[in-house]
Amino acid sequence: MIYDGAAEERLDRAFAALADPIRRAIIARLSRGPATVNELAEPFEISKQAVSKHIQVLEQADLVTRTRDAQRRPVHLNPGRLEALTAWIDRYRLIHEQQFRALDALLAQQNPPQPQEKQT
Repeated sequence: MIYDGAAEERLDRAFAALADPIRRAIIARLSRGPATVNELAEPFEISKQAVSKHIQVLEQADLVTRTRDAQRRPVHLNPGRLEALTAWIDRYRLIHEQQFRALDALLAQQNPPQPQEKQT
């Protein structure tokens, strides 16, 4: 595998952004559709300014984007970035699943199941 420093940095930023429970909650909310900062701040007992800072971290990780709609500045989820993270995770999950299957097969060969005795 070829090392791609820029890709590694993007992964680091994304996972660091997702390490915070408030940012994960924002991502979960945005999965249902775009929302303004005010709408995103509603369920939290923190200031709108703090929510804006969380959104900035998510933007820097390329997990969300903002657009302008007249006076509104809705925040949108970047599904392509989440798909890239999922693909990265799946690559390693599949490798480990294959290793576990191989281990299961080896163990099954070494320890064949014993027939159960009937109880009378």
